[in-house]
Amino acid sequence: METRITEQSSHYDHLEQMTVEQITEGINNESMSVAVAVGKALPRLNSLISAIEERLREGGRLFYVGCGTGGRLATLDTIEVQNTYGTDGTQIQAIFPGGTGCLTQTRESREDDLQNGWEQLTKRGVSVKDIVVGFSASGTTPFVLAALKRCREAGIATGCIVNNPDSPISREADYAVEVITGPEFVTGSTRMKAGTSQKMCLDMISTTVEIRLGRVEGNKMVNAKLINAKLIDRAVRIFMERNPQITDRKEAERLILQAGSVKKAEEM
Repeated sequence: METRITEQSSHYDHLEQMTVEQITEGINNESMSVAVAVGKALPRLNSLISAIEERLREGGRLFYVGCGTGGRLATLDTIEVQNTYGTDGTQIQAIFPGGTGCLTQTRESREDDLQNGWEQLTKRGVSVKDIVVGFSASGTTPFVLAALKRCREAGIATGCIVNNPDSPISREADYAVEVITGPEFVTGSTRMKAGTSQKMCLDMISTTVEIRLGRVEGNKMVNAKLINAKLIDRAVRIFMERNPQITDRKEAERLILQAGSVKKAEEM
């Protein structure tokens, strides 16, 4: 345990004696190092993203596998990518212990389950066309490790985002990304720096892939779902900016709502 960087003692001590100002300054100072750590890992992250893009272009899918903070962040990414880029929810999916319905439960003992991850993947018909990416701060989470092992045995491409070097999960990944964020402000609380790095990597993975697959044009979300007033207003403004011949806002909104997105309205 003591060899894991994420489990090493915090650089700060006597936290209970600190003022609010001292605590927030310390957390902020530690958080500023996360982007630097992600930057060092970009070459490997880029290789993983390219592998994901290749499989999605050929009709494959991306599966995230994770527990705790990493698993919850990954699940959030699969939800948000649907609204932002207008995907149908099958392209990028999440595997969480017991199923994503257990996200709000705190039974973290489920991360020791060696069968459930692979069972969920097989129920969804995982195949060699797909790619499976595990998230684990420690790089040792049994749920994630077991799933990646079974994938490799089946010839399915694997990747990972971990926060310790040379971990068991990295050794089971074809595309291993190690983001070394160091000890946490509260010793072992990997929902902090490690979790932040995983969120940054998730943002980069899904955003880059969807841009590369044509779901963004210029710098606009032309395929975003129209699920609330804010997004409808944004879509109308984007549509009128891209199509200056449409000068009537109500007409633009009618076209947008009829079509379902900026891109579909333009195609109509």
